[in-house]
Amino acid sequence: MDWTSNLQGLAGGILIGISATWLMATLGRITGISGIAGTLVTTPPKGHSAWRAAFLVGLVTGPVVLVLAGGGLGNVVGQPNEVIGDPAGGVMLMLIAGLLVGVGTGLGSGCTSGHGVCGLSRLSPRSMAATVTFLLSAMATVYITRHVIGGGA
Repeated sequence: MDWTSNLQGLAGGILIGISATWLMATLGRITGISGIAGTLVTTPPKGHSAWRAAFLVGLVTGPVVLVLAGGGLGNVVGQPNEVIGDPAGGVMLMLIAGLLVGVGTGLGSGCTSGHGVCGLSRLSPRSMAATVTFLLSAMATVYITRHVIGGGA
């Protein structure tokens, strides 16, 4: 068992919880990444663009700072010298999947961060239903791509 990875995951989870609590306590906003990004891009409300942009910049630059400081992102591909690696299904499949995720967050009125982190902690029935739907869809997708279509082990 790799305790370093477990501790890094625990630390990451704690930081996500702190950031979600901080945003709710200071601005009264839910930490839903799709809503923060979508509102900033489509129709930025007056007076709210700065914190949304800062949040997204921090979301992207945090891992970069970690790598530059020598922390690394962990071994997410199972190869000793790689950090991320090539997309398993190719770039086009990754782009299509990203588009479908964007459509899904629009249809579901939120994403895993908004529903799964913030909604569940507030015991929201709508978020509970959304999170169960996310998880079941993810499990079905992995099963179909790996065992029915034969996309991997």
